[in-house]
Amino acid sequence: MDEIEAAGQVPQLVHARKAKLMLGMVNKTDKLDARGLNRLQRSGTLPTVWIPPGPLRDQRDLPRTRMALTRERTRLKNRIHATLAKYGLRLEGTTDLFGRRGRQWLRTTALPALAPHSRFATERLLEQLDVVAAQIEGFEQRVRAVFAPTPELQLLRTLPGVGEVLAVVIWLEIGDIRRFPRAAQLAAYAGTTPRVHASGGRTHYGPSRGDINRYLKWAFIEAASTAYRTRSTRPHQHVRRLYARVQRRKGHATAVGAVARHLAEATYWILSKREPYRDPASSTEGAARSAHERATLGI
Repeated sequence: MDEIEAAGQVPQLVHARKAKLMLGMVNKTDKLDARGLNRLQRSGTLPTVWIPPGPLRDQRDLPRTRMALTRERTRLKNRIHATLAKYGLRLEGTTDLFGRRGRQWLRTTALPALAPHSRFATERLLEQLDVVAAQIEGFEQRVRAVFAPTPELQLLRTLPGVGEVLAVVIWLEIGDIRRFPRAAQLAAYAGTTPRVHASGGRTHYGPSRGDINRYLKWAFIEAASTAYRTRSTRPHQHVRRLYARVQRRKGHATAVGAVARHLAEATYWILSKREPYRDPASSTEGAARSAHERATLGI
């Protein structure tokens, strides 16, 4: 893509799934694909997707690599938990095994109780965990240094459950909000809407499609989970009531997904209108708070 742009040409990234459906070919060869894509291009119906600018593609590597490191950190922690559970070792009174108290318990109680080889393996896992944690901290510092608190990031941080890191992820993965004509399309792109199969008066809902932005889906699911974990602080907020209403009927996972869809659609409106998030529960109070937040943000 960089080479095409450097040559003064305009690259086109084809939506492979839509193109395949539009071509409707039974057989598949490179020659047939080339002819079919050329036919769609000549007729002006070639389905393409948005290509982010070069600087944005480069910036995306920071939060995406941080996300990969956090998954590695989780795997290391799960491995250590599994080893301790195998020997029946458990720290009572706290859920954070890797905090100050948990690390002291690991050094003085858990590690000496393990068999020699299991102890050696767990010590190496703890060392690797420290390395990964330091790398994550380094990425977070660079993200804070590269991404100044722009008006867009400040607006995104008014969303429930969205902090500094999630705001950057959402902002970079969306790119230009004008490429989405409706809020529902942004929600679908983020993988927060289910598949719909309707026939003969019956409608069935399934999991989201595969052609979604998985980084954006992770960000909205993480924000929804954070809003759920802090539900006791503001129990009357719309996302808390939405979670409680859906959870009673459909369970925890579906309720988190419903909150994530609400946050995705709310993101479209706050970026399009350049207004802070407003709780739909109380429009009068929300409008007053919105005016105050706009004045605070200087927008």
